[in-house]
This record gives sequence, structure tokens and C-alpha cells, in this order.
Amino acid sequence: MRLRNLFITLLFATLIFAEITPAFAGSMEKDILVLINEYRAKKRLPPLSEKSIIENKADKHSKDMASRRVGFGHSGFDNRLDYLMKSIPGSTGGAENVAYGARTAEQVVDMWINSAGHRKNILGNYNYTGIGIAKGRDGTLFYTQIFIKAK
Repeated sequence: MRLRNLFITLLFATLIFAEITPAFAGSMEKDILVLINEYRAKKRLPPLSEKSIIENKADKHSKDMASRRVGFGHSGFDNRLDYLMKSIPGSTGGAENVAYGARTAEQVVDMWINSAGHRKNILGNYNYTGIGIAKGRDGTLFYTQIFIKAK
């Protein structure tokens, strides 16, 4: 019985502290994008298209928050935006949403939609996006979505 309990405890700890897998993150990122674009469609706005360069920056920021290299928030956003605006031809602006703690795509999108500032970004005049998700040591998920407007 003790061995079984130890096994269950170790298995649970492994699941909680395991790094988020690329497949899981990729699937959840796609789900978030679908939900965001469905919300935009209800407001008669065009869908956002993914751009890998934006996703890479969003992913790095989520990983930095999850590892506590930076605090939760928008630290370094000006640098991310400058880099993206120089790298994406015709870029004219951008915005960023961050969140933590949600366990599903639906939860994080609901959190953003129910926040005036985040909702404004979702409904903004942007056409490209990138989404990044990372798991902290305690199992908390951190999310970053960056929006870019380009001609």
C-alpha cells in the first residue's frame, strides 16, 4: 500500500511540475486563436492570422514569466514591439494581452473578454497575432498574446 501511495504521489508531482509539451501548448494556442477569431467575427471584424515571429516573442515572454525571470505583466513589451515592427514590413502598431492561472483556452479567453483593456486589444485594428503558453514550476500556466497591425 505504501509503495502504491508513493507511486501515485510521484506521478502526480511529475504531472504538476512537468514542462508544458509543445504539442499541448500548440493545441491550446490554436484553440485560443479560434475562440478569439470567433469573438471578433461576432463583432464583424476580420480574423487574426498567426505569424511565427510574433508567436516566438509571445512564447519567450510566457516562459520568462513562468520561470520568474520577469514578473507577471508587460515587462519588456516595448522591446518586443520594436523588434516585431522592424521585422514585419509595414507594421504600424501592436498590443499585448497576458494572463495566468487559467487551465483552458475558454477560461483565458473569457478572462480577456471580461476585461475592458484586454477586450479592446482583441477587438483592435490588428491583423496578425502570436500566442505563447508556458508552465511555471508550481503548474501555473502563463499566457501571452501579441497583436500586430501591418499593411
